[in-house]
Amino acid sequence: MRKLASIQKISALHPIAGADNIEQATVLGWYLVVKKGEFKVGDCCVYCEIDSLLPEKPQFEFLRPRHFRIKTVKLRGQVSQGIAFPLSILGEGVEVIEGQDVTELIGVTKYEPPISINMSGEVKGPFPGFIPKTDETRIQSVPEVLKRPENQGKVCYITEKVDGTSSTFYLNNGEFGVCSRNLELRDSERNLHWLVAKQYDLENKLRQVGRNLAIQGEIIGPSIQSNKYELKQLTLMLFNIVDIDRYAYLDYADFVALAYDMGLTTVPILREDYVLGQDDIKGLVALSDAKSAVNPKAYREGIVIRPLVEAPDPELGRLSFKVVNPSFLLKYGE
Repeated sequence: MRKLASIQKISALHPIAGADNIEQATVLGWYLVVKKGEFKVGDCCVYCEIDSLLPEKPQFEFLRPRHFRIKTVKLRGQVSQGIAFPLSILGEGVEVIEGQDVTELIGVTKYEPPISINMSGEVKGPFPGFIPKTDETRIQSVPEVLKRPENQGKVCYITEKVDGTSSTFYLNNGEFGVCSRNLELRDSERNLHWLVAKQYDLENKLRQVGRNLAIQGEIIGPSIQSNKYELKQLTLMLFNIVDIDRYAYLDYADFVALAYDMGLTTVPILREDYVLGQDDIKGLVALSDAKSAVNPKAYREGIVIRPLVEAPDPELGRLSFKVVNPSFLLKYGE
């Protein structure tokens, strides 16, 4: 579960050119702007990540013009992602433990963009437990992943993270199913996920493979996230294939080969030779900052990095993480 609000240390402070009252702080792998003198290096704070929705309480009233939402902003030329509060907002009697999740204690919730009817659909049930949900952790929140000796030197592939809506299509013991990010959906002519399933003939393609599989991808195009890529029709781009019987993702080579055999497109593959550990977080953020391979007029949302051969990670579960492009977040108000 994502820690939207947690107790973290201020690991560095740096001046901002031309700014007398603010400075740059580093928390985990994030850079943010704080009031000058409010914190010292080594101090603990309550750090709230971007996408946090703060409760409507007096101590957060200054966020009302932003509808209490924490977004990526730029102040005096410095990108700021997240917000640091003094520990006093926790109240009395709270034990201060670095890394402790205080999301529920404070009443923070996650911002979710409005979902149109054709994207949500009629619910059949919860997301199937025999398939991993589609989600990626931002590397800034788990910087230790890059430092772990067992991860150093792993050869990885990098894909573009495209901005759409996540969808899962599965065939399990003869049953075909269609899911949004969090729910399984009933067949409906109005539902976007089912429209794509039929457009790509996914049920027949999965039956032809003859295995219990789930394919996971991003749907982009008209009516989705303002159609930043200016596409004229709904488009599915795969980023995962899951072997349901093993509850395991396919390795890169098998994933790409099977997608090709089914006549399906993957998300843009940017590199197949990236060695994990050659860049720090700042370098990875710079790597993410580019235009999209789908449409060069749009900013790339970010990148996803995974080893060519699937590997575990004690913190992430699966060694896989995303780096979101700050230029994308600033451009599109995220």
